Amino acid sequence: MTDDAPEPDRVPGAPHPRDTVQIFGQDAATQDFLQALNADRLHHGWLITGPLGVGKATLAWAMARFLLATSEEADGGLFGRPPQYDSLHVDPEHPVARRIAARSEPGLFSITRSVNEKTGRLRDQIVIDDIRGLTHFLHMSAAEGGRRVVIVDSADDMNMNAANGLLKMLEEPPARTTILLISHQPSRLLPTIRSRCRELRLHPLSPENMHAALQQAGSDVEETPALAELSAGSVGEALRIVRLGGLEMYHHLVQLFSGMPSFDRQKALQLADAAAQRGAADKFELLLTLIDTIVTRLARTGATGHPPTVEAAPGEADLLIRLSPNAQKARDWATTAQEISDRSRHGQAVNLDPAALVLDTVFKVQKTASA
Repeated sequence: MTDDAPEPDRVPGAPHPRDTVQIFGQDAATQDFLQALNADRLHHGWLITGPLGVGKATLAWAMARFLLATSEEADGGLFGRPPQYDSLHVDPEHPVARRIAARSEPGLFSITRSVNEKTGRLRDQIVIDDIRGLTHFLHMSAAEGGRRVVIVDSADDMNMNAANGLLKMLEEPPARTTILLISHQPSRLLPTIRSRCRELRLHPLSPENMHAALQQAGSDVEETPALAELSAGSVGEALRIVRLGGLEMYHHLVQLFSGMPSFDRQKALQLADAAAQRGAADKFELLLTLIDTIVTRLARTGATGHPPTVEAAPGEADLLIRLSPNAQKARDWATTAQEISDRSRHGQAVNLDPAALVLDTVFKVQKTASA
């Protein structure tokens, strides 16, 4: 892959997972892997699951770097017993680490959505040709000995032919080869693929771990608790929110909804106009996500009897309590959240005017607030 080729496994505005040194908030998954390795029970297939943006790819690349860097040690330490490990850390100056950073490590093969040579565009699926490339890699690298590691990011992107091709390798795993599958929605994978892998489940990050991860990604923001709330503990989503001005956007939404069942029509029009601007597709998608977030938080507040512990914007707690004071209102908001989500998907599918879709959504919120 050339330096200017698209990287579908990289979050915009963040370093690639291969260049991310430290893993935050995923100690349990890391230790599960190390315990298996130390007990000489290293499974040939690992399914790394969890929400988008919580560090699955970072963990996969750390595992790959570690396995390849310790390949010779694994053949036997003192008295023929392999050493015991308590960390995935590899010195950045280690030859393997340097080769991975330069994308020249011969023992590593990464599978992502590739570029269609006919159209010059990134495919929306991992196809069988990508898996055939893996077959060639395994054949060529077998003669060199040592460990080999394969990363598939994400396994959810495989079409049926690609999935069946990978399944054959999981059913008859090559010697000294570890296959790391990253999956945001493991239920979408073939049951036979899931059954042949050991799962490592990752969880959303706490505000403290979120802050550390954002700093490592080069984004030093002060509103980490609010970001952790809006992103549901996903660093990838938090970076998207920061990059697109999502914190300010959510603040405007709280101000707009604070007057419900009345609302400032001018503010609503401003939001709608901003969503309709040329080249603002990413902001439009984020705005729809944040509207869904605030309505979902309304439903949760009514169901639990109290607002979330952390406010995602000033004045949010008062808004949530006033508009969703009980379980009946929680059900109303849950229904509204589903209707808004369905309406948004339909509107985007048929290229409905963004401004009209935003205004329609605001009117739907007003109707529920008035009921």
